[in-house]
Amino acid sequence: MNEHMSGHSGAKARLIRLREVRTRVGLGASTVYRYLAAGKFPRPVEIGGGRVAWVESEIDAWIASRREVVGRGTM
Repeated sequence: MNEHMSGHSGAKARLIRLREVRTRVGLGASTVYRYLAAGKFPRPVEIGGGRVAWVESEIDAWIASRREVVGRGTM
């Protein structure tokens, strides 16, 4: 499990790699990166060696926001 220090609170945030992000959100890699380029998906953080990961809580918040949109019927 990868962790990094969150900016303001000093709390540790769990970082997840693309494979887990894809599993959680149910999207393919190309769709994740397309949403990212359009500003519709959380930005990853660099973890070194050209690798990136996402802050788990940001992915969870994105999933929750999608549920709200679907619940309102405005997809």
